[in-house]
Amino acid sequence: MKLCICFVLLSVVLYASADNPFSSGFKFVRDAAGGARDMWRAYRDMREANYIGADKYFHARGNYDAARRGPGGAWIAKVISDAREGWQSGVSGRGAEDTRLDQEANAWGRSGGDPNRYRPKGLPSKY
Repeated sequence: MKLCICFVLLSVVLYASADNPFSSGFKFVRDAAGGARDMWRAYRDMREANYIGADKYFHARGNYDAARRGPGGAWIAKVISDAREGWQSGVSGRGAEDTRLDQEANAWGRSGGDPNRYRPKGLPSKY
């Protein structure tokens, strides 16, 4: 996990310093770092809640929170989501359909869609 975080942070720095339309310097990096924290918080909450049927909600929520920070947050949310789904699809055994549905929830949240669309009944209000 530490290696993954280091890779993500290095990617943020390299991307922010590249010649691209989103590289407004420090703000992009700050938004990306905050977005990574949002994604981590959603993942941590998902693990803590351990609630059957809630994973899509947490996918959407993490992406939603990260993307609200701006282009850096949206970018890091996509990077993390794609990396996680790429890794998970190879080891989880849940199949392509689960990966597709996870990515649908990720994109929904990143585009500003309300994560509660995926909220299962009975999930504690804490989340």
